[in-house]
Amino acid sequence: MSSFVLYNYFRSSTSFRARVALNIKGIEFDYKAINLLKDEQHSEEYQKLNPMQGIPTLVHDGKVIPDSAAILWYLEDIRPEPPLQPKDAYLKARMRQICEIVNSSMHPYGNLKITKALTKDYGFSEEQKNEWFHRWIGQGLTALEKVLPEIAGTYCVGDQVTMADIFLYPQIITCQRFKVDLTPYPTIMKIFANCDKNPHFKKAHFSRQIDTPEELRAKD
Repeated sequence: MSSFVLYNYFRSSTSFRARVALNIKGIEFDYKAINLLKDEQHSEEYQKLNPMQGIPTLVHDGKVIPDSAAILWYLEDIRPEPPLQPKDAYLKARMRQICEIVNSSMHPYGNLKITKALTKDYGFSEEQKNEWFHRWIGQGLTALEKVLPEIAGTYCVGDQVTMADIFLYPQIITCQRFKVDLTPYPTIMKIFANCDKNPHFKKAHFSRQIDTPEELRAKD
């Protein structure tokens, strides 16, 4: 049994962040599936770990760390090599800018609890939800496409995988799921394609997890 336990869901973009960071750091972990579609995140047992009832939650030697951003910074502190951030202070600030654009201006609009509320509380159809998502997600994509050419190389910040890539990659998968036209964003898609070939990202992909339904599993 590993000293690291990750409570997560195969399709969750924030869960992906934690999985890929653990992979890059070379940390073995026990995978505890929380099925969001069955509302397992609202169970009394899970709420003791994460009062916000969100995922992922990492437990390390009995210490509980909820929230993907907190998990990534925790892993960076306890296992600094290989690093998930540049050493240069300016580039580190720009990396955090990219993470913030994704986290605050993009991620919430595809969040399951938000999309469920749009249907249940406001009567949105699937078409209306997609239109709503496209409207707001476009602002984040446009901002990123302007920001990234200033600092990008193979990845978001030069040629090193950083937290910025870990935030960006699963968000683009969400955009694809909502059928967003991504052709106007060549820099973003170049970085996405490079991450897609990275073995740590492939291992963390939603199609390769223990709770991935058979019909969504990767064939390779």
